[in-house]
This record gives sequence, structure tokens and C-alpha cells, in this order.
Amino acid sequence: MKRIFKIVILFIALLSIGILIMLGIDARKTRYLKPENVAHAHMNSYIIKNVNVIPMTQDTILRNKMVYIKEGIIQDITDTIQMEGITVIDGKNKYLTPGLIDMHVHVWDRYELGIYLSNGVTAVRNLWGMPMHLRLKKAVNNDAIISPMFYTTGPKLTSPEFASDDNLELTSPEQAKKKIISFKNRGYDFIKTYYGLTEDVFDAVIEQAAVSDMDIVSHPTPKVPYSYHFHPQIKSIEHAEDIVQQPLDYTLDTLKLKAVVSDFVKSKSGAFSPTLTVYNDIYQMLIDDAMLSNEELQLMNPMIKKVDSKAQFDRWYATKQRDSSIVTRIKQQHDFHIKIIKELHKAGVTIVCSTDAGIGVTIPGSSIHRELAFYKEAGLSNYELLKTATVNASKVHSIMNQMGTVEIGKIANLILIDKNPLEDISALQNPSTVFIKGRKLNRETLDFFEEKATNRNNLIASAVRYAENLIVER
Repeated sequence: MKRIFKIVILFIALLSIGILIMLGIDARKTRYLKPENVAHAHMNSYIIKNVNVIPMTQDTILRNKMVYIKEGIIQDITDTIQMEGITVIDGKNKYLTPGLIDMHVHVWDRYELGIYLSNGVTAVRNLWGMPMHLRLKKAVNNDAIISPMFYTTGPKLTSPEFASDDNLELTSPEQAKKKIISFKNRGYDFIKTYYGLTEDVFDAVIEQAAVSDMDIVSHPTPKVPYSYHFHPQIKSIEHAEDIVQQPLDYTLDTLKLKAVVSDFVKSKSGAFSPTLTVYNDIYQMLIDDAMLSNEELQLMNPMIKKVDSKAQFDRWYATKQRDSSIVTRIKQQHDFHIKIIKELHKAGVTIVCSTDAGIGVTIPGSSIHRELAFYKEAGLSNYELLKTATVNASKVHSIMNQMGTVEIGKIANLILIDKNPLEDISALQNPSTVFIKGRKLNRETLDFFEEKATNRNNLIASAVRYAENLIVER
């Protein structure tokens, strides 16, 4: 018996060592994101000259300006700055805008951080929190890696009725309060309520979140009326599709939509986070039987691609085989989502750009440009589009207020682009330079980030981090 026990202990020890080695190898492969390994990353104080500034404080362009950045903070924006012994960067008459903010993502590894930067995204709100994200947040905040500014909810809060290995199932108000206190103490930024919360548990979450000073991000639950989510502690409501699925009862009813829009306006609280791209990707899977072979999917985390991407594709492919009309119905609902955005925007509801990237076949980084294009279809002007991914997003949570505009005192999270995005929003794609907390990343560096993330081989390391979540958060 003792011999068997020793063998088991030895096996566990060897397995643990093997896991640590795999995680260590994966960490070494992303050392290219360390500041010391990134060209110019040591430099966060300089002047940018000959640049057209789009401040996003109003719909205007400040032409041919000089911008002084010191230790990652914007110090001055003016016509002329005379200063000795400081680096001067020639903006070459390009356009300087705030970096983009994606307010609904799912991050699975460090490689994705470089992909976001490559697409001009300088801040992300991760809405599926796990222990690995706390470590990631610490590394970002300590400037141990070059990354978008990183904010994360804790685990998704739901009920046992909607059991899943990736949700935290709350069985009582008391448990809900304890979990939120724990999330606060451990360093999660926000609370995410998810599909399935009952009224008594939801009330406890809201109450404790207020006491613990934690904002709530809400994936609506059908266990309470949709209007129940219009609460000051809830800073954003997610997903256009949930408007269709809940208050509209799976119908594309414009009269019911009018009532929902009216409720939004009356509530005077929170922002709306549409995630149109992730739903449209269902349609893309239905019309493209070779979707899983698409080159862009090489940028997805390999665990997600192998498990979630394939599962979603297989689900919708099988549905199409049973009922070919599903293709038209999904497209019609996507088009109705565009109408939802149009009506909410017309009514003055704050829209924040969000993609749900990182799951299914929704690509990190580039999806933000597709999302903005959908808002364009909804009738937003280019300035209003840019607001959703900059100043609107920065106002949702107080801890994000120091970004989103180009003005004195703000963090120098900026992108430099060749053309005017107020004339052509696609100009935001492939920025020539990205500044993250003042650190200058040129296009060559950004392309290198994407190259390193393409077809990465970290499936097992990702699975280990996911398994950690299942153990720690139960």
C-alpha cells in the first residue's frame, strides 16, 4: 500500500513539474512583449510634431499641432513647443486619435494582447474573469509587458439552473455577497451578472457590489424583467440579441422595441454594449462551410479554436442541415440588431463599442473594425462611431476615465493613422503607430506581434489555465 501511495505521489509530482514546464515555455514564448524586448518601448517622453489631432472632446480636427508627452501623460497640445534635449517625432501630417477601447472581450493568453495593439486597441474590458486574468492584470499594471490597458470582471455569476463548467453558480444571496467580497479582495475590477440569476440573488449582488464599490456589467437574465437591469450599479447592459430574446420574446417587433428604447431613456443609467459582430459570425458560419479553415482564424487561441470554434460551427452546420431557413432568420435578426442600435442611438442612449471577441470565430483585434462598420450601417456618423470606441467607453467606469480623449492630463494611449477617420472610418485599420501609456510601437513591431500570435502552439498551456479556474473558483 505504501508503495502504491509513493507511486501516486511521484506521478502527481512529475505531472505538476510537467505542467509548470509547459507554462514556463509558454511564458518564454511571449517574452517579445516585455518592454526590454520591444523597440522604443523605453521611451515615453517626447514631442510629436506636424500632426492633426482628433481630440474627441468635440467633432473637430486640431491641425498641424505639436503634442508633448511626458512619462506617458499628455502635457501640452499647441502650435509650437520649444524644448531642449527631448526627442521629436515627425507626425508627417497624419492623424492622431485616442486609442480604441473594446468593451467586451475574452482574453485567453498574452499573445492576444499584441493582436489588439496591432489593431489600434489600447484598452480592453475582459468579461470572463479567471485567476489567470488577475496575474495578467498585475503584469500589465506593473509594466512588465507591453499590452492594452487591461480590466476584468470576476467569474460569470449564474444559477444552478444554468449550470456550466465556466460559470459560478450561486445558490443563495449570502453566497453571492461572500463571492463579491472575495472578488474585490482578490483584485477583480467588476462583477459580471449572467444568464440565470434569480431576483433574490440578483438583489444581493447589486447590494454587495454597491457596498464593495464594484461596478456591474450585466448579461441580462430572463429570471427578472429586462427593465430590472436599469440600475445605477449596472454600468452597461450587454448584447443586442438579448433584447430580441427577452423583452421582444424572440420576435422582431418594432413596437415592443419602441417600449424597450423608452425604458432605456427613462432609466438614465448605464450604457449599451451591442456585440453585433459575434452574432453576425453565426451568419458567417452558416454561409461559409469552410469557415474553420479561414486564414484569419489562425489568430484564435488554439484551445478555443479546437473546442469552442468547432462546437459552434458544428452546431450551426447541423441546424442548417435540418432547416435551411435558419440562414435567412439569422440574417434577419442581425439586420434587426442594426435597427436596435439605430433606435437607441436616436433616443440618446450611450453606445459603447464591444465585440465579444475571443470566442467562437470572433477574432481578437480586427473584430472592432467590423463592429464599427455595423454601427455605420445603423446611421451613426464617423465621429459618433469613434466616440463609441473612445470617449463613450472611457466614461462607463471611473477607473477608465483617464483615457478616451486627446487632451492634457490624459494617458497617452493614442494611434497615428494616415487618413482622416472622420471622413473614412476604415482609416483606423492598420495604424502606422500605436502609443500605449506613451510607449511608441511602429507598424513593423505591430506586425511582428501578429506574426508571433499566428498559429501559436499553446493549447495545453491554455487548457491548464482554464482547469485552474475550474478548481479555484468552485
